[in-house]
Amino acid sequence: MTALDEARELLREFPVADGHNDLPWALREQVRYDLDARDIAAPQGAHLHTDLPRLREGGVGAQFWSVYVRSDLPDAVPATLEQIDCVRQLLVRYPKVLAPALTAGDMEAARAQGRIASLMGAEGGHSIANSLATLRSLYALGVRYLTLTHNDNVAWADSATDEPGVGGLSAFGREVVREMNREGMLVDLSHVAATTMRDALETTAAPVIFSHSSARAVCDHPRNIPDDVLERLPANGGVAMVTFVPKFVLQAAVDWTAEADANMRAHGFHPLDGTAEAMRVHREFEERTPRPVATVATVADHLDHMREVAGVDHLGIGGDYDGTPFTPEGLDDVSGYPNLVAELLERGWSRSDLAKLTWRNAVRVLGAAEDVARDLQSTRGPSNATIESLDG
Repeated sequence: MTALDEARELLREFPVADGHNDLPWALREQVRYDLDARDIAAPQGAHLHTDLPRLREGGVGAQFWSVYVRSDLPDAVPATLEQIDCVRQLLVRYPKVLAPALTAGDMEAARAQGRIASLMGAEGGHSIANSLATLRSLYALGVRYLTLTHNDNVAWADSATDEPGVGGLSAFGREVVREMNREGMLVDLSHVAATTMRDALETTAAPVIFSHSSARAVCDHPRNIPDDVLERLPANGGVAMVTFVPKFVLQAAVDWTAEADANMRAHGFHPLDGTAEAMRVHREFEERTPRPVATVATVADHLDHMREVAGVDHLGIGGDYDGTPFTPEGLDDVSGYPNLVAELLERGWSRSDLAKLTWRNAVRVLGAAEDVARDLQSTRGPSNATIESLDG
């Protein structure tokens, strides 16, 4: 049996519980939620990283669908509700493949049925508009994690890719974390500044997750997790879910991206400008300076390091498919997970280790958050604190 055959066999028993997939945003951007125009029951390789046949081929058994909206939207809350509605439409449309899931028990039930447990995560504290009642409402609608920031700061938490604002979490930010604990919503520390990570770990009563982040010691990008934070995961019980985004996992890609962004600015364009003229400038740069290519081995290097620092009980996978234009060779779309498992088998990872990585750790961390919530709800009610009352 080849390593790839062994990987596929393992995934039939312990499928991938992936922490982050941006399919709903891609459906919003491409077809404004017209699910007939992007029928994911059929292959969508020309348009998307994700469809049902490739999820099956990739051995995916649970997916946190990101209900992300851009942080610069003036109407982030209704836009987040539209994203949630998109996931609900997918669940109604494909009930034989996608199973609604709210709990760790639901994840296990879906696995037993051979369906893909479908959970939701909101990506960025802007989606609650400084309102704990909105946070609770998102939980009631099925959202099971909140990423505290996206690329920009919120008023109560600093982002990894913005200038320092409150120095980590403000008093209200800590109350957000406490209320998430009380609800049973996972605190997601991807995208946040290292100061925010440390403040959240000091505040939380429940395990945290990093839904799609890799190791900063392997690739020095602020979106990645410093070793001192990874070292704290065993005491917290949390899970760091490695991501595949090349500019977060390959140092050469980090450096290349910085050069490409500087070139865009030198020509008067924002690095994310998608206009025809801006894209022409970018293509000319890429022709002169080819883009570095990450591989399956690049991602495996992160997992090897993260296992050494945090331990195998605290690792997972969060590919960020349909949230990045570029992917590593061998991890081109959601069908690629067996290639990563095969690479890790060849590096000496045991079947038990891999079962934790792909499935068991993700289920455990959600179940632990549920346990904490039950305890907290027996001692206190919902918080009605406001950002004004706590932060001034």
